[in-house]
Amino acid sequence: MSAVTTSHAIDNDEHSKAQVKRIWKAFWILLILTIIELGLGLTIYNIDLNPNPSEGLVLGLKGLICILTLAKAFYIISIFMHLGDEVRNLVMSLGIPALSFIWFIFAFIYDGNSFKNLRNTDAGSRPYIENVQHHPVPATKPGEKD
Repeated sequence: MSAVTTSHAIDNDEHSKAQVKRIWKAFWILLILTIIELGLGLTIYNIDLNPNPSEGLVLGLKGLICILTLAKAFYIISIFMHLGDEVRNLVMSLGIPALSFIWFIFAFIYDGNSFKNLRNTDAGSRPYIENVQHHPVPATKPGEKD
C-alpha cells in the first residue's frame, strides 16, 4: 500500500513541477510581448516628436501593437483560463461572441464620429462653424429704431 502512495506522490510532484514550468514559460512570453509593445509605443512617441511624423508608419505600429495585445489576450485565456486544454467547440462558442465586441467597438467609434460631424454642421445644412464669417452688428444709438 505504501508503494501506491509513493507512486501517486511522485506523479503529483512531477505534475506540480510541470505546472510551475508552464507558468514560468507563460510569464516569460508575456514579459517579452509587453516589452516589445512598450518599445513600439516609445517608437511612436519619438516619431510624433518629429516636425513631420509619418502617419502611415505610426498607423502601422499601432496596428502591430493591437495584434500583439490580442496575441497576449489569447495566450492568457488559453493558459490561465485553461481554454487551451478544452475541446474546439467550447473554445469557438466563447471566442466567436467575444469577437463581436471588436465589431461593436468599431461601430460605436464610427457612429460617434458621424454624430460629431453632423452636430458640428447642423446635419449638413450649413458649413463648419470655423468657416462662417461673423459680421459685427452696428451699435444703435438710444432713441433710434431698428
